[in-house]
Amino acid sequence: MDPTTRLVAALAQDLVRIDSRSNVSNLPLASRLEQELTGFEVERVPYTDANGLEKLVLVATRGRGGLAFSGHMDTVPDTGWTDDPWSGRIEGDTLHGLGSADMKGPVAALVIAARSLPPGVPIALLLTTDEESTKAGARAVLGSALAQRYAPSGILVAEPTSLVPVRGHRAHVEFIATATGVQAHSSTGRGRNANWDLVPFLADLRVIHDRLRTDPTLQDTAYDPVFSDFNLVIDNHGAAVNVTVPKATIRIKFRYSASVDPAPVIDAVRKAAAAAGLDLQQKREGSPPELAADHPLIAAAVRLTGNAAETVPFGTDASELQALAPCVILGPGDIAVAHTPREQVSIAALGVSVPLFQRMATLAADTKAGG
Repeated sequence: MDPTTRLVAALAQDLVRIDSRSNVSNLPLASRLEQELTGFEVERVPYTDANGLEKLVLVATRGRGGLAFSGHMDTVPDTGWTDDPWSGRIEGDTLHGLGSADMKGPVAALVIAARSLPPGVPIALLLTTDEESTKAGARAVLGSALAQRYAPSGILVAEPTSLVPVRGHRAHVEFIATATGVQAHSSTGRGRNANWDLVPFLADLRVIHDRLRTDPTLQDTAYDPVFSDFNLVIDNHGAAVNVTVPKATIRIKFRYSASVDPAPVIDAVRKAAAAAGLDLQQKREGSPPELAADHPLIAAAVRLTGNAAETVPFGTDASELQALAPCVILGPGDIAVAHTPREQVSIAALGVSVPLFQRMATLAADTKAGG
């Protein structure tokens, strides 16, 4: 293992060993990363999330106006894990653990790459949190004085793409529909089960789901799959089977690409909720980012990786960060293992990504210098 890969592996292992699920504070992880930012001007951007947890975004710069590297510190919950999600164990070439691919391994590669660049190459690190939940960390970056002053020419978001440049992805609208019942022992007949109010709403949602998979006007052939994600989760908030459910919540994530108008789907969900008498909340992230295949940032990534640019169905912080600069999504690791209890990343791939990230930053600096 060469020295650079050894450095990346050690840092990635340290990061995986720190619990930074979106439902806990990321301060311990942010503190560990801040130790690696010697020689950078650093702005700490704190905020409190909707659950009252203290969160921290880090913006670190050296110079002005070059490429920015971005990655998120948070992970999804440890659902389904049967071994220690935070073991950070290394077996052969593989680092195991929650967030190893999405995206603590890539973040480690970004930090090592930025730190090792020649002093004359401008670089920024935009280290966010809550990417897996609300994108609040990316929005905090937009309010950073240091990020605005750096004024990046482009942003490389190092989500796991197997080092294939991604020029566009879907963004999402989240719906939260709530039905209210009356809690009682279910045998007494004195309660009212909130789930029954969901039944007509669920029937209407199924129609919307099926239309997304069959109506060409709501599809985008530049994406695989061509149809939009319309995923729902039902929550009875711990009610037992012998209790009439006092509260039932449906959460729906609807993803759409830049060429799809989300309005018909949004209107259909609203009408269905109103007809069923449900309370409906809507949370919408930034718009879907998408650059042309010949955009200079995409063209540079294609040239340096030798891989054709793609679009992907998942989302990233680029939906918010595009307000600061054009974004390319490019990182080591396989998205197929992200959000699973077998998450892992190749240490060799992390090592290979370091010089690639550096070449991207150097090329951006040379392009700027050349006018």
